[in-house]
Amino acid sequence: MEDALNATRAAVEEGIIAGGGSAYIHASKKVAELVESLEGDEKTGASIILKALEAPLFTISHNAGLEGSVIVNKVRESEPGTGFDALHGEYVKMVDAGILDPAKVTRSALQNATSVASTLLTTESVVANIKEDTPAMPQMNPGMGM
Repeated sequence: MEDALNATRAAVEEGIIAGGGSAYIHASKKVAELVESLEGDEKTGASIILKALEAPLFTISHNAGLEGSVIVNKVRESEPGTGFDALHGEYVKMVDAGILDPAKVTRSALQNATSVASTLLTTESVVANIKEDTPAMPQMNPGMGM
């Protein structure tokens, strides 16, 4: 309930855009043009963001049991505002279908991603925890589950 209230407040503040990751895909067209004009770390950072823009739609498609890269490419080739409705398995005008994202949330996500990417590029080293593989629970002895 609280998430819905916050999303509504964000939408009232800055408006809405096509949801389901489609706005990111359509924005990536401009980022791809920008990547060609950059050099060095700036080009690397923009390339990282370009790839990250595909992640939401790719994940939604993959979770729906579909090939994410195919869906991403088809949406990229479509006109702005068109996206993939994973529930019905069809390409639609996202706003008309009611699949929306608050513009503020999308903008904030892009700004945060850019900030993280630039921090990583200017850092000489990164310390990260290595996730330890935890063994599965051992099998029960025969007769214990009865």
